[in-house]
Amino acid sequence: MPAVAEAGAAPAQLLAAADGPAGAGPRGAGLDAGLLLLRIAVGAIMAAHGTQKLFGWFGGGGIDGTAQFFTSVGYPAGEAMATVAALTETFGGLALILGLLTPLAAAAVTGTMINALAVKWNGGFFSPDGVEYELLLVAASAALALTGPGRLAADRALPRLREHRTTHGVGALALAVITAGVVLLLRG
Repeated sequence: MPAVAEAGAAPAQLLAAADGPAGAGPRGAGLDAGLLLLRIAVGAIMAAHGTQKLFGWFGGGGIDGTAQFFTSVGYPAGEAMATVAALTETFGGLALILGLLTPLAAAAVTGTMINALAVKWNGGFFSPDGVEYELLLVAASAALALTGPGRLAADRALPRLREHRTTHGVGALALAVITAGVVLLLRG
C-alpha cells in the first residue's frame, strides 16, 4: 500500500493502488481462488450430467434414453439433439474446470441450461420440479463468461485469452442465447 495517498483520490483508486495491477495482491488471489472454485463446481456438475447422457454413467439414460426424453418433450431428431447436449455438457464442463476457452465453455453451459429452463419452466420455482437449479447454473456460467477464468486457468497460456476481455464474454453469451433460441424454435 502506498505510504502516502494522493489528496482527493477516490476510494476505488486507493483500493486499486493497494492491490497493485489487476489480479495482483491478496484481493486478486482471493478472486482467482473463488473463480477456480466456481469453475470446478459448475464444470464438474455439467460434465457429470453430460456423461449421464453420453455414456449412461451415474444412473443416466445414455444417448438412447436421453433421445427418448428429448423426443417426449418436443425436440425433433431426439438422438441428434441428445448427442449434441451430451457433448456440449461434457466438454463444456471439462473446459470450465480447466479454464480453457472459458467464454465459449461458459456459453455452452449457458445455452444448454436455457433449454433445460424451457423444458422445466411450468414446474414452478423450487426443486425438484422447479427451475431454481437451472437458473443458478445459468447465472453461474454467465458470470464466468463475463468475469473470465481468473489467473489459475489454461486460458493464461493462450495469447488472445491471456487477459480476459468483457467483450469475449458478451459475445459468447450472445452466441449462447441465439443458439439456444434457434434450438427452442426447432422444439416448437
